[in-house]
Amino acid sequence: MAFDGIVTKAIASELQQLSGARIDKIFQPSKNNIVLGFYLNGTNYALNICTDSQNYRIHLTTHPKSNPKVAPNFCMVLRKHLIGLHIKNIITSNLERIVTIEFEGFDDVDDIITKKLIVELMGKHCNIILLDEENVIIDSLRHINNEVDNTRIIVPHVKYSYPIVSKDNFLEVVSFEEFKQKLGLIEDIISLPYIISNKFNGISKMFIKAIISKLNITNIDDTSLQKIYEYILQVINNTDNFNLSFETIIDKKKDYFLVPIKNDKSFNLNFFIDDFYYKKETSEEFKVYRNSVLKLILDTLKKYNKRLENINQKLKECDGMDTYRIYGELITANLYKIKDTNIDHIQLENYYDNNNLITIPLDKKYSPSFNAKRFFKKYNKLKNALEIITYQKEETLNELNYIESIVYELENCSTTNEVSEIFEEISENVVFKDRTEKYKKKKDGKVKKSKLTKNKNVSFNPLKYTIDGYTLLVGRNNKENDYLTLKYAKKTDLWFHTKDFHGSHAILILNNSTPDDDVLIKCAKIVSYHSKARNSSNVPVDFCEVKYVKKPNGAKPGMVIYTNNKTINVQPGISLK
Repeated sequence: MAFDGIVTKAIASELQQLSGARIDKIFQPSKNNIVLGFYLNGTNYALNICTDSQNYRIHLTTHPKSNPKVAPNFCMVLRKHLIGLHIKNIITSNLERIVTIEFEGFDDVDDIITKKLIVELMGKHCNIILLDEENVIIDSLRHINNEVDNTRIIVPHVKYSYPIVSKDNFLEVVSFEEFKQKLGLIEDIISLPYIISNKFNGISKMFIKAIISKLNITNIDDTSLQKIYEYILQVINNTDNFNLSFETIIDKKKDYFLVPIKNDKSFNLNFFIDDFYYKKETSEEFKVYRNSVLKLILDTLKKYNKRLENINQKLKECDGMDTYRIYGELITANLYKIKDTNIDHIQLENYYDNNNLITIPLDKKYSPSFNAKRFFKKYNKLKNALEIITYQKEETLNELNYIESIVYELENCSTTNEVSEIFEEISENVVFKDRTEKYKKKKDGKVKKSKLTKNKNVSFNPLKYTIDGYTLLVGRNNKENDYLTLKYAKKTDLWFHTKDFHGSHAILILNNSTPDDDVLIKCAKIVSYHSKARNSSNVPVDFCEVKYVKKPNGAKPGMVIYTNNKTINVQPGISLK
């Protein structure tokens, strides 16, 4: 369900337990987030206020966020006016998505002062507003003037006014009959969530849909409507006594809804919301970041495929270069019997083809001898071009091979940090240098250093598998593959890689022991699973000692050559039994 008025009321009721807490820290991690740090009875709490139009909410949080080096202006205003004050009350009005946090404390001359922080959670109209004791606006996260909203003004030094509500207040409904009367005519069960949500303030469509599903309601009549009414009433009546919890809906889009339940845990709803939106935002951030980097790489891939197409076209032109050489030689050999006149073609015996006659086209603007020189010149031009184009094709194919390996890695990423590592890799490559400047990520993706690394300056966190007492390490990207194979592994360890498919490097740590065939097969299955051939039924996997794996000078990250290898054909999988 959306963070509607009922959820707002339930969350605010739990937050009442913070009454008396002292505010000692205030941060603004992003333009849509304010985090207030409180201290109460020996425990620190962090209250997260998010004004994002899609994920707006207020709740306690245990997930730290990175903060800018320089605090934004609104954050500095909040620090100036609120730090050192105590929470007096946290209240909501009816089922409005508005939370009022009242603060109280003493000024420099020990006079009592009061401040209010108004949190408006209303989609694209979300705002955080700081008021003085006279309800005059000190400052707000977003300023609203007459040009934006004709109904009210949110700017400093103006008296604060609450938003105008056009919907009915469910709390004022005294009976089921009144509830039914306000809904009016209901044509079908599909339209019911929209009718209730549009009629009553603070009740979301998703909440009603969840109730219909939970109560197994299939048609609309007085009995089913009364069940829905009583369920809503039961949830609202339990928002003040902590007898509520959330249930998770798992369908096309993961969501949640409130259910009446005996609940003895403090801040149960707050931390559920915290974890739910943390996972949601982390997933969304990952998808957006990965897709932006993937688009950059696919655009580059398209560019190099076009380049390869042009190269192949030029190579096709070079296929006929020997014809021009033969033309020139035949004309030169027969100049003594060719009249020095301007003609458009000539027939000569071709001693390269059993003296069969061949017709040679000429440019009649020039003499036959000059035409021969032109043929030789064209032949030499194509011959030189062939050498250059052949080299260019080899380079382009290497670049395409590398770019395709990056695409494979991105498709198999699962975290933002893994994408950041790949982005860092391509940023160092001249192929992507011009494009990566546009996609520079504002915050660095920091990866925890693994205990496996020998060089503490290298971020190294490979996948780790234990197979019958042996350890198999699998790289997650090209740079990690290089480090794993060329620096971390011992010369006597075994190196694995799929044959003719993009995939991860893997190292089987031997420690002076000899693995049996069963261990090698299990390793090969894991390696084939971490490759582009994952969905194939029969994958060849090469393996050899690390000492036979070399990296050519100038080779791209992850690109190596190897010898003295053996091959195992396996079906991909990671079952270690």
